[in-house]
Amino acid sequence: MAPSDGNPAADRIDELQATLDHHAKQYYELDAPEISDAEWDRLYHELVALEQANPELVTPDSITQRVGGSVNEAFAPVTHTVPMMSLHNAFDIDDLRSWNERAQRRLEGQAVPRFGVELKFDGLAISLRYENGVLVQGATRGDGKVGEDVTHNVRTIADIPETLPGGAPPLLEVRGEVYLRLSAFERLNQRQRELAAETGKEPKLYVNPRNTAAGSLRQVDAAVTSERELSFFCYQLGLVEGGPEPDSHTETLAWLGSLGFPINEHTQSFATIDDVEQRIAEFQAMRHDLDYEFDGVVVKVDHLRLQAELGADAKAPRWAIAYKLPPEEQTTTLLDIEVSIGPSGRATPFAILDPVFVGGVTVGTATLHNQDQVAAKDVRPGDTVIVRRAGDVIPEVVGPVLSDRDPSSQPWVFPSDCPVCGERLVRDEAAAATHCVNFHCDRQVRGRIEHFVGRYALDIEYLGEKNIDRFVSLGLLADVADLYTLDFDKVLELDRIGAKSVENLKASIENSKSRPLGNLLFGLRIPEIGQVNGQTLAAAFGSMDAIMAASIEDIAAVDGFGQVIAEAVHAWFETDQARDLIGRLQAAGLTMEAAQVDRSKEQTLEGQAVVVSGTLEHFTRDGAKEAILERGGKSPGSVSKKTLALVVGTDPGASKVTKAEETGVPILDEAGFLTLLETGELPA
Repeated sequence: MAPSDGNPAADRIDELQATLDHHAKQYYELDAPEISDAEWDRLYHELVALEQANPELVTPDSITQRVGGSVNEAFAPVTHTVPMMSLHNAFDIDDLRSWNERAQRRLEGQAVPRFGVELKFDGLAISLRYENGVLVQGATRGDGKVGEDVTHNVRTIADIPETLPGGAPPLLEVRGEVYLRLSAFERLNQRQRELAAETGKEPKLYVNPRNTAAGSLRQVDAAVTSERELSFFCYQLGLVEGGPEPDSHTETLAWLGSLGFPINEHTQSFATIDDVEQRIAEFQAMRHDLDYEFDGVVVKVDHLRLQAELGADAKAPRWAIAYKLPPEEQTTTLLDIEVSIGPSGRATPFAILDPVFVGGVTVGTATLHNQDQVAAKDVRPGDTVIVRRAGDVIPEVVGPVLSDRDPSSQPWVFPSDCPVCGERLVRDEAAAATHCVNFHCDRQVRGRIEHFVGRYALDIEYLGEKNIDRFVSLGLLADVADLYTLDFDKVLELDRIGAKSVENLKASIENSKSRPLGNLLFGLRIPEIGQVNGQTLAAAFGSMDAIMAASIEDIAAVDGFGQVIAEAVHAWFETDQARDLIGRLQAAGLTMEAAQVDRSKEQTLEGQAVVVSGTLEHFTRDGAKEAILERGGKSPGSVSKKTLALVVGTDPGASKVTKAEETGVPILDEAGFLTLLETGELPA
């Protein structure tokens, strides 16, 4: 690892390397991932960025030097000429029909003549590049723009042609999926069993085909990859120079098939969305009949000219959608029911399960939501239960298998005391929720501090969850106000905290005092006050004192609030704990006055709502909102029919983009945003 010496970048690099090493072992060696692919990519790319900015901290054992990165000879980075985009998902027929309707609207009356329908394979996406009919490069999708060079491993896959027949174009790039057939997966595990039998040890079995395929393709030693019997299906043309110009996607696949690429036999085109729905139902019925896994069906506008007209948003093409098949269900034994306490004090029951593989991962716990859900499902410790999981959705217990229940079984009773602090739990009948109402419960104290120091609240760095746990356990912190009287001499005495780290923490706490009043209101976890409502409340009253003195009617009159929010906010400010806390924060010097909005600019957006999502080049997130407010506009956090426009930068929220498309709200890039700010008019 990189030497730290109290350097924040070095500390973060050390933390990321340790985290990624752990998850790499879970993913590649144990085939038992604990985090989603998206979370892995986020952590990995953060590490790459830090190392690029601090090359003196790069060490040979960094994961960026072992499995990809700018200086790794085995897995050099490959920039995709045509980005390898992901797909938006449809989870039911209504979602599919909504996608079709959006496409038809965008085509302004042009009917979609046919739809291409193909399976969504459970494997790893790759790109293959051929020059003059010879395979020269194979690359993983990576982040869509840059992938990993895995050419030496791709050459071991029998389905992938090394050379193309005469007449192949000078340049050809195709996309497809590397996967592991179920029969090959079983052969791998049988070899593991035989090897274990020879050594007298427990067999180390691969957990599932998808993770085994992904790990196999990323092997440094291509001989290992060759032993895994990987397969390949081609599903898309990426780039071509000098080839034919077919009219449709399915014609393109037929041409690629004639060049020797394996095309899935179930790929078809259909004339109507009703036909597509029927085919999806047929696929669902045959889900377990094939020698490979698939988790959905991809539906595409078949005509290539219409695909070009539909284009893409920041995340995915508008001309395609992935219909996700219903989640897999499995049965297992419910070993026990326990209750966790959340940062707000909410008591949530969850199931302790005999681990079972479902929905792509091994599940050992599952949510039971609340007391009423446990009663309604009548699940009991010892029951055989049905467990459901879809993608990254939290696993849930569907219900018991009553035919397997022990006749002596008794209904589970919700505990009366908090498992953390031992105080009584109180049921809120209106919300069907149970809470620990002990303000000083350790779990709640930790939760409030974790929220308070977060990026969108007071943004206090160098204070992660582990240190918060330590400080609370040792009595150094009892609430958020204690951050500003923290005994740094005692902190210095703790293990694994150096002088430089303490100085950085001290400086970050000091800097947090100048955060805007809206950030403070959000950071205090006031009921019904999120990030946007915090800014709105600050702007409406101008100071903390004015908010504390406001009546329920005054708060309800704030734009977007209303009676329910007003009563919750007013009740919180009336408590002794809240008033004492605010008094201590005020004495510590935190910002208690709202910044005055500059109204000198022309009010081009007066009364209009403009939503900003993603990262802009010339504005910070707060700067974009400030620019809107300065021109008389509003900057809410979500899109509605009343929204004038959605401004998108890089990596915008997919839900906001989808909502804007569904409601007809114009979507602007940064140049369009600048025009809107200046003129108040939507660009043509």
